[in-house]
Amino acid sequence: MQVMEKIVEQGLLYDFYGSLLTRHQQEIYEKVVYENLSLNEVAETEGVSKQAVHDLVRRCTIIMRGYEEKLGMIRRFGKIREAAERLKLLAGSGEIPAEQSALILKTAEEILKDLES
Repeated sequence: MQVMEKIVEQGLLYDFYGSLLTRHQQEIYEKVVYENLSLNEVAETEGVSKQAVHDLVRRCTIIMRGYEEKLGMIRRFGKIREAAERLKLLAGSGEIPAEQSALILKTAEEILKDLES
């Protein structure tokens, strides 16, 4: 897995499942993933070893991947988003009457707005 893909995966996992981690796990994970602090920097501020920070971040990622395997929320989110985008394309295609097109577009935009909040 490339570095950028890993960062995106970690962000998505945390967005969906981060609240299921302990507060301590959340704090460390956020420092490493979101604040982009080095393992050494986090280890110093937390009074633990670099290895302990690395292990905690790795363990959190494994835990959250397990949640995704069981719950599939990220996968479902992606499928719903793709379906709403397809509806928007259909609404703008000119293949359906304007009144129905407007309703489809409005509905698709409401779905996408709800997904983002």
